[in-house]
Amino acid sequence: MSEKKIKVAIIGLGFGAEFIPIYKKHPNAELVAVCQRNEDKLNEIADAFGIAKRYTSYEELLKDDEIEAVHINTPIPNHGEQSIQALRAGKHVACTVPMATTVDECKQIVELTEQTGLTYMMMETVVYAREFLYMKELYDNGELGKVQFLKASHQQDMDGWPNYWPGLPPMHYATHCVGPVLGLTRDEAEYVSCFGSGTIREELIKEYNSPYAVETTHIKFRNSDLSAQVYRSLFDVARQYRESIEVYGSKKSVEWPLIEGKPLVVHTAKKPEPEIPEEVESPDFAKLLPKEIQSFTTEGVYDEDDNQHLSFTQGAGHGGSHPHLVHAFIDALVKGTSPYPNARQSANITCVGILSHESAMKGGELIKLPNFTFTS
Repeated sequence: MSEKKIKVAIIGLGFGAEFIPIYKKHPNAELVAVCQRNEDKLNEIADAFGIAKRYTSYEELLKDDEIEAVHINTPIPNHGEQSIQALRAGKHVACTVPMATTVDECKQIVELTEQTGLTYMMMETVVYAREFLYMKELYDNGELGKVQFLKASHQQDMDGWPNYWPGLPPMHYATHCVGPVLGLTRDEAEYVSCFGSGTIREELIKEYNSPYAVETTHIKFRNSDLSAQVYRSLFDVARQYRESIEVYGSKKSVEWPLIEGKPLVVHTAKKPEPEIPEEVESPDFAKLLPKEIQSFTTEGVYDEDDNQHLSFTQGAGHGGSHPHLVHAFIDALVKGTSPYPNARQSANITCVGILSHESAMKGGELIKLPNFTFTS
């Protein structure tokens, strides 16, 4: 592997702290700075990990010429603006999901990457989770046969989450189910139709003028005979946390477990009916990573019971995806290649969600994805 090291800064140290030890041990990364508005929290974490450069101001950090790339882990409403600021400052960008909250911000990010030659990657966890990587391996090896349909869900009870979360339209945070259905076959969405269902509490509705308890989207794939269905819920729906993808092929189909921690179910065609389904424990895919960071598919910062970030309490550690995300980003920068998902792919995934909610508010109207979200 190349000796080149990319100098990285992490922005936001709540969930973002999970990535500090991964960057510190990646053979091609050097974590040079961290940024957090709360100075006490900033110093506590930077002291714990021995990081010298500390910023409470994102704008000041962007002036630091030593920093080549930023990894943004701030609240959702800041993602678009902060990614745009970083690209304008000449920094490569990795950003937690979603890419942005408006179609226009997504477009600005795509345009900036193409004007500057800088790299943007949305850090979508599910497309690097071990269960997804298992399905992707089956797909790439031809074991699924012809893929006929995909379905995904992301259900979560967000009561008690702070700031901008209460009443958030379900599809405004849809990348965890849109990403895997598009990512498995590396396809793009051409248009969407979404229906809302049910009603959340009145005090939640007023936050975004969004009434729906559940939003369900059909996605028509571009230049393909495929379509997918994704569904989301955030409030007033009884369901254990679940991010899932199911893929239905002519030879094999794979279904995500209904209960967290249970095995995948693999269905194999043309067997006697009772033998068609088989429970399969998803293997870990640490083998795809540099040895220095392989342990992080099962270990991280938030392992201890008394040290749990909300996303881990509900999200079960994101399927060991974090070191894969870091490696995909850093490896692309070292090799000068395009990570998945790149700016256009990230925009396609994110805009599916934004436009789906718009479709739901218009009674399921078909809405096309904009051309800037297509890679060709």
